[in-house]
Amino acid sequence: MLSRDVLRTAYEDSCRLEIEALKPGNVHVFADGHRMSVSQFLESARVSSPPLTDPVLPVGRRMLEAVRATQRAVSTNTNLGIILLCAPLIRAAERGQSDLHCGLRSVLASLDMDDTKSVFEAIVAASPGGLGSAGDNDVRDEPKISLLEAMREAAGRDLIARQYANGFDDIFGLGLSAMNASLARGEAGMWPTIAIYMTFLTSFPDSHVARKHGGETAEKVRAEAQAVRAALDEQNNDAARTKLLADFDRDLKARGINPGTSADLTVACLLVHILVDQLAQSGR
Repeated sequence: MLSRDVLRTAYEDSCRLEIEALKPGNVHVFADGHRMSVSQFLESARVSSPPLTDPVLPVGRRMLEAVRATQRAVSTNTNLGIILLCAPLIRAAERGQSDLHCGLRSVLASLDMDDTKSVFEAIVAASPGGLGSAGDNDVRDEPKISLLEAMREAAGRDLIARQYANGFDDIFGLGLSAMNASLARGEAGMWPTIAIYMTFLTSFPDSHVARKHGGETAEKVRAEAQAVRAALDEQNNDAARTKLLADFDRDLKARGINPGTSADLTVACLLVHILVDQLAQSGR
C-alpha cells in the first residue's frame, strides 16, 4: 500500500516530467502556447494532487474536486484529461495490489452512479474545447448509465474514453513499451517522455485536435507526426533531434493545433511507470 505522500509526489512528478519534454503542439518548458503557460500547468498539478489522493473521497468525487481546485487556481482547463486518467490509477495504487493493471481494472469495474454523476459534473465544469452534445447520454444531463458504459459509447471518438473501455491497455501496452524501449536504448532526460508522446501522436488521430479542428485535420497531424518521428529515428544528435521537434512545435502552434489528448496519455503513462516502480519497492 502506497502512502498519500508517495502518491502525491508520483502524480506531481508525472505532470512535471511531461511539461519538461518538448512535445510538439503542447505547452512545455521550451515554449508556452494556446494562451497557456508552464506555470499554469505546474500549479494545476500542485492544487489537484490533494483531492486526487484523498483516501476519504470516492474516485469520481476526487476528479470533481480536482477540477474545481484547478479552476480556482488557474481559471482554465489545463488538466481534465490528466485527472480522468490519473484518478483511477492513483486509487489502484492506493490499494497496494502488486499488479497495477489488474488493480486498475478492478477500480474501473467498481465505479458507481455517484461516480458517474461526479465525473459528468467535472467535465462540464472544465468545459473542454470542442465539447458538443452526445445525444441520449450527454454529460450535461443526469446520468442514466454507468461511467464505464458512457465511456464505451464515446470510445470511438475519444481516446480517454477508449482507455476506460479497454482497461487502459494503450497506456500499459503501447505507451509503456515505448518508454521502456527508450530507456533500454540508454536515453535519458526528456527523451523517454518524448518517445511516449510521439508514439501516441503517431498511433491515433488526437481526440482534442479532432474535436476542435475535425477528423481530417487530426489525421493530417498524425501523418505529419509520423514523418517527424521517422526523422527523429534517423538522428543520433540530440541538438538536431530537438530542432526537429521545435520546428514541428512552432508549425502546430502557428495553426492553433494542440494535441492535448496525446499529452494527457503521456502523463498517465509516466504515472504508471513511477507507480509500478514504487509498488515493487514497497513489496520488497
